[in-house]
Amino acid sequence: MEQLILEFVQFLKGLSYLGIVIALTFEFVPAELVLPLAGYWVYEGDMNLWLVVLAGTVGGTFGPLTLYFLGRWGGRPFLEKYGKYFFIKEKQLEAADRFFQRHGAIVAFTARFLPGLRTIISIPCGMSKMNVWTFSIYTFMAMFPITFLYVYLGYKLGPRWKDVGHLADQYLLPILIGMLVLLAIYMWIKKRLKTSVYSVKEFTTKKR
Repeated sequence: MEQLILEFVQFLKGLSYLGIVIALTFEFVPAELVLPLAGYWVYEGDMNLWLVVLAGTVGGTFGPLTLYFLGRWGGRPFLEKYGKYFFIKEKQLEAADRFFQRHGAIVAFTARFLPGLRTIISIPCGMSKMNVWTFSIYTFMAMFPITFLYVYLGYKLGPRWKDVGHLADQYLLPILIGMLVLLAIYMWIKKRLKTSVYSVKEFTTKKR
């Protein structure tokens, strides 16, 4: 199966950066395989690092959207009946459901850093009818650092790009923690600004 996917991706290489976007739009094509290979293409001088990262991030956002709409329009009964044709196991679906119920909308961001959940989590997001723009923004924000990590490691390892998968997992948790800290700071600043604006309006109203 891996060999067939690699041949498919090598074929799409002829479409340059668009080929990377297309490859990652198919959720059965693992990003863990495509992105290090694309990093190797950067190593060979065939592509630009940052354009590969951008293409990978865009493709990595389009791919989850297909599963999001599958969950939104098909629902649980459809997935239980036909999920096997999309490489979706019932056990994965139940795990994603539990994770979503526990953590809410932020899972569209956090679950991207967790092996085993990063793909399937899109489905409960769709079934809950999460706002599609919120889902897309969270997914894009998560996919950018992940894409950069895999592409950069593939670029650095060069001919040993297949070793990236084991190495990358060591960095994903620290990246997640760092991103959550930044997100918490952003939400705190936003809340403070909102409180300040409200206080100014209230003060102005009282003066009148």
